[in-house]
Amino acid sequence: MLHHANVTREEIKEILTKYKRIAVVGLSDNPHRTSYQVAEYMQQAGYEIIPVNPMITESLGQKAYPSLKDVPGKIDIVNVFRRSEDTVEPAKEAVEIGAKVLWLQLGIVNEEAFRIASEAGLKVIMDRCIKVEHALLTGSR
Repeated sequence: MLHHANVTREEIKEILTKYKRIAVVGLSDNPHRTSYQVAEYMQQAGYEIIPVNPMITESLGQKAYPSLKDVPGKIDIVNVFRRSEDTVEPAKEAVEIGAKVLWLQLGIVNEEAFRIASEAGLKVIMDRCIKVEHALLTGSR
C-alpha cells in the first residue's frame, strides 16, 4: 500500500504547524459524532474550522457551507469525514479551490482521490486521524 508513504511524521508536523484553516467536509452538528469531536478538538487547539455539509446550517458556532467552492477565502487543509467511495468529489474540489492538503480521516482510503489531489500538487494524507496526529505532536490527549 503506497498511499500514505508520501507523508512522513515530519511533514505532518510541518502541515499542522504551518496551516491553520481547516474545512471539514461532512462535519456533523451532533456532538456525539466523531467528526464533531475531532473538529471541536482542533478548534480548541487554535485552528479555524469551517463546516462543509449541505445538510446543516452551522456547527461549532461556525456557519456551514454546502460545498468547498462556497467557502470564502483560502482553505489550507480539507479534512474529509465521508465514506471512502465518496471522497473523489471533495478531492476534485480541494484541487479547484487551491487547498494545500487533502486529509482523509482514519479508515478512509481512496486511490483515485489520492491521485487527483497529489497530481495537482496537494499533500495527501489518508487513513489517519488529524486529532490523533495533533495530539502526538503536542503531547496532549
